Parts: sequence; C-alpha cells; structure tokens
Amino acid sequence: MAPHYRKHLNVLAPVVVVIGFMIGLVAYSPELYRVFCSATGYGGTTQRVYSGPTAASSKTVTVRFDTNVAPDLPWRFEPEQRSVTVHLGEQKMVFFTAENLGKEPIVSHATYNVSPDTSGPYFKKIQCFCFNEERLDPHEKIEMPVVFFVDPAFAKDSDNKSVDTITLSYTLLRSVNPSESKNLSRFLPNAPPDPLHGKQLFSERCTACHALDADKAGPRLGGVVGRKAGALPGYHYSPALKNAGLVWSRDNLEHWLADPKKLVPGSRMPVRVLDAPSRHDIVAYLQTVGQERNKRAGSNPPAPGGEF
Repeated sequence: MAPHYRKHLNVLAPVVVVIGFMIGLVAYSPELYRVFCSATGYGGTTQRVYSGPTAASSKTVTVRFDTNVAPDLPWRFEPEQRSVTVHLGEQKMVFFTAENLGKEPIVSHATYNVSPDTSGPYFKKIQCFCFNEERLDPHEKIEMPVVFFVDPAFAKDSDNKSVDTITLSYTLLRSVNPSESKNLSRFLPNAPPDPLHGKQLFSERCTACHALDADKAGPRLGGVVGRKAGALPGYHYSPALKNAGLVWSRDNLEHWLADPKKLVPGSRMPVRVLDAPSRHDIVAYLQTVGQERNKRAGSNPPAPGGEF
C-alpha cells in the first residue's frame, strides 16, 4: 500500500470509530439516561428495592403526593391522602385511586420523581403501580398501593440538612406499549391470587434469605403450607416460634408476612410485605410448589414438619 493511502487510513479509522460510537450513544441514550437516573437518583428519580431496613430512625420527614393526568387520558387519578409523616427507615403503604372515565379499556404508564432532587437517592419504592404498564376497563375504579421508605442515610447528607418535606409526583400518560400491560383489577379485594406473579415476588423479595430446598439465613420454604411452625429439623428457630403452636395455613402465612412480630411476638423475621395482593400471590406460589411436589412424589402431603 502506498504511503499516502496508509496515512489517510490512519486518519479515517479513528474518525469512523468515533462516529460509530456517537451513533450508538444516540440510539441508546434514552435507556442509558434511565439507567443513570435510577442508579444515582439524578433529577429526583426514586430507587426500586425489594425490602426495607430492619430498624427505623427517630427522625421524621413529611412526604407529600402530587398527581397529574395527561390531557388525552380520560382517567381520574388522585392520592387517598395528601401527605404522611414517616420515620426514616419506616416502611409505609399509601394508596392512590385511579378511575377510567372513558368507554374503552385504556393502558397507561406513570412517570414519577421526587423533589427536592437531592432526596432521590434516598426515596426507595418496594411496591408501585408505576413499575408496569397498567390497564383499566371502562368505568373501572381501583385503589393502588405504593410501599416505600426513606433511607436513614437521608439525614446524613448535608444537601438534605434543611429538608423536612419530600414531594412524590406522578403523571399518568397513555401507554406506548399497551401489549405489555397488566390489568389493575389485580388490586381488587376479591381478585384471585396469581402464583406466577408470586414466583417473581419470591425471587425478588425472599431469596436473599430463603430457598425452597436449603436453609439460608432463613429456613427452607419448599412445602411450607400445611407444616407446623418452628419444627423443621436442622434449623435454629427462635424460642417464640418454636412454642407458637402454629400450623402454616394460607391465612397464617399471610398474617405472618403482613407483620411477623405481631403474629408471633419475639420472632426474628425482619421483613414485612405490606400490600395484600403481593402476600396473596407469594402464598399461592408456595402452595403451588407444595402441590407439585406432592404430585411428583405420588403420595399424600407430608406430615407436618415446620418452617420459619
């Protein structure tokens, strides 16, 4: 190759690489921006987590709620209460009401942020309708839970030294991905439990401490429905749970997930699942796991053993 051609190639190659990088950056910039905001809390972006702290601080903060609806979305959308005062680290469940005023099913999605922006990295959501594309049938009205907490580290950030109020804002828009929607009727009190969703929730919220077939920080949960509490061989239970005299029926498991220390004072379980639909789905999944194991074994359910 002639020297002058080689010289031109040496100049063009880096230019082509830079142009390619810039095209790729433009193509993926919305997704990169979303990931960046989620990771850093930039612009008041809240954080998604699967469990809260085990202890709350004595310091409190007021959380206000602001709701908006796009002009082309015929929905009514509002919080059931305009503000709550919470301790830092305290899990809190609040409800928002959505009603489809139109004559056809409509799918929406929510944009959201908190202000001031400096509170974004510390505002953590465990459960929120805003995680999904959501569908409402004509004239259907639903109460939707949001479970959140404000990280105790909020109080140690000098940028938040004078902040005593955080505003959580939502705007509902028509969905651009209606095929990926979930039906908001799952939040109705009489909605049937969804074991598939329970499997997802178990993976997200429970597997840090529990497995189906092996003890971890918590005992194994395979076949838990119908067993005696605190009696599974090989796991070191709290004395309170050993002596509770409980059998893990579906109702007892749901009460346990809602507030373990209320059901069994002195128990060590630190995690609560505040929203009822999630509890229903997790228990339905655990029951399905037990039923499938019994079928594979070709026998009746095992004698009570115990869990937790």
